[in-house]
Amino acid sequence: MGKFARSWALAKASFGVLRSDKELLVFPMISAVAVVLVVASFALPVFGLELYQGLASDDGGVAPLGYLLAFAFYLVQYFVIFFFNTALVGAAMMRLDGGDPTVADGLRIARSKWVQILGYAAIAATVGLLLRAIEERAGFVGRIVVGLIGVAWTVATFLTVPVLVARDVGPVQAVKESASLLGRTWGENLIGNGGLGLVMFVLNLAVVLVFGALTVAFATNGVAVMAVAMVVLGVLAVLALALVQAALSGIYSAALYRFAVMGDAPQGFDGVLLREAFQRKV
Repeated sequence: MGKFARSWALAKASFGVLRSDKELLVFPMISAVAVVLVVASFALPVFGLELYQGLASDDGGVAPLGYLLAFAFYLVQYFVIFFFNTALVGAAMMRLDGGDPTVADGLRIARSKWVQILGYAAIAATVGLLLRAIEERAGFVGRIVVGLIGVAWTVATFLTVPVLVARDVGPVQAVKESASLLGRTWGENLIGNGGLGLVMFVLNLAVVLVFGALTVAFATNGVAVMAVAMVVLGVLAVLALALVQAALSGIYSAALYRFAVMGDAPQGFDGVLLREAFQRKV
């Protein structure tokens, strides 16, 4: 309960920023639409023209063309995600510094960093592709190890986007600074609770249980229209929570970066909670 209480307090603080700047939700909304378009732009030619037949090698593995296509997909997808996340974090940083950012401000920040974002996307795509290739060839234990490496990479790069926003550095240096800031600020406590994930998991579970129970209740009583309506509303609620979580995550990373660099908590955030943000599991 202590861990959940900390997570809930951090979520509330992040939500306070989001409530002050509801425009921050625009960035994950555009990002989600853009990601769908990216997936469609790759999937439609591959399956529509049956190009997938040339992506497998004779031994049942992945052909070089398959890896090339996968890298291109990762690169474009990561670029889109990082671009709008940079816009979100940039706007959030302006708000934490007492400003009143607009959507245009966030997009301007992201556009000014597009080269660095592309470089970071290339690094992330390379890491993702390598981990995927190793996972396909590894046994059960190997998959666990790869999963742990993936978690470590996610944690180490958690502050990369805030670094890119705040500093005039390249993507490689931003990744190094992210890992250094996290290690220097939280040290051995880096593994563990990341802040918002637990809260959002509980909220998503509550939505699924409530709308699932209502769907079953209406269905068993023969009210099919209401049962379908509950399914639709449940899906919309989950999607809405996903957008809110993405926005809160950007705000949270901006607050953590400021705390790691300056040592003080942004307005609305508790310094003690930020120090315990990555408290080790016990």
